[in-house]
Amino acid sequence: MNLLTVGSVAFDAIETPFGKTDKIVGGAGTFITLAASYFNDDVNIVSVIGDDFPAGFLAKMNERGINTEGIQIRKGEKTFFWSGRYYNDMNSRDTLDTQLNVLENFDPVVPEHYKNADYLMLGNLTPAVQAQVIDQLPNRPKLIAMDTMNFWMDIALEDLKKVIARVDLLTINDEEARQLSGEYSLRKAARSILEMGPRYLIIKKGEHGALLFDKDRIFFAPALPLEEVFDPTGAGDTFAGGLMGYIAATDDTSFDNIKRGIIIGSALASFTCEKFGTERIGELSREDIDARIREFIDLAAFNILVPQ
Repeated sequence: MNLLTVGSVAFDAIETPFGKTDKIVGGAGTFITLAASYFNDDVNIVSVIGDDFPAGFLAKMNERGINTEGIQIRKGEKTFFWSGRYYNDMNSRDTLDTQLNVLENFDPVVPEHYKNADYLMLGNLTPAVQAQVIDQLPNRPKLIAMDTMNFWMDIALEDLKKVIARVDLLTINDEEARQLSGEYSLRKAARSILEMGPRYLIIKKGEHGALLFDKDRIFFAPALPLEEVFDPTGAGDTFAGGLMGYIAATDDTSFDNIKRGIIIGSALASFTCEKFGTERIGELSREDIDARIREFIDLAAFNILVPQ
C-alpha cells in the first residue's frame, strides 16, 4: 500500500555536547520518508525547497524508492533553515535561528497520481497546510496520521483542533499532550485528546519511550538505552516514518499492529540519534534493522509467575 507524506525538506545546523555541524540536510519530510522507505517501496512526498537544495540528495531519495515529484523547487528562493543547540541531557535545546524561506508561503499541491493515497502522514507543519493536503484527496486514506507541536498550539489552536478532528492517529510528546488537554495526568490527557476525534494517540516521551492509547487500551514501548547520543534531531520524525511505513506495508490499522509499528519506529529512531542529521538513517541494512528490533524485543520481554 502506498504512503503519502507532507513535511519539510530542509537544512539544519546543529550543535550538541558531542560536536557541531555546518548546514546539513534535515526536515520532517526527509526523515519520515527515509525511515518509511525501509518497509515500503511506494512512498510519495509533498514539500517545497529552494534552488539551493542539493539535487544529489533528491537523487538519493529516489534511489531509496521515494517519489519526489511532489517537491516544489522555487527558483531564486532559499530552503527552510533551522539551527539549534542541545544541552547535556540532549532533551533540552535552544533554537538559534529559524529561516522560513520557501515555507513561509507554502501552498501544497498533491500530484494527481498521489491522490489515491492508501495512507497519509501529515508531518509537523502549519495546520492550514495539513488541512489543504487532506482536502485535495478525493478518497479518505485508510489511516491519516498527524504530528504537531506546541508552537501551533500557541498560535493556531482552533485550526489545529479542526485538523485533529479529521485524523485517525495523532503523535505528540508528553509536554504537548498536557498543553493540548489541560491535564497533567497523561491518562486523563489522552482521554481528553481522543475525544477531539482521533482513534489512536501516541505520546512520545523521548528517552523514556512512548505510550499508545485508544479509548479502552494502553500500550507502553521503551526506548533503547544508547551508549552515545550524538544528535536527537529528527528522531521523532524517523519514529513516525518507521511506524507509518510498516503500517502501510502490512495494511493493518489494528491496535495490535500499531503496537508493532511503534517498536519498528522506535528502532529506527534510535539509529538516527547515533550520527548527525540523516547520515545514519540513510545507510542502514536490513540486518542492522532486524538486529535492533530484536534488541527492543529482548529489552521488553519477560515471563512472570504470579504467586497463588
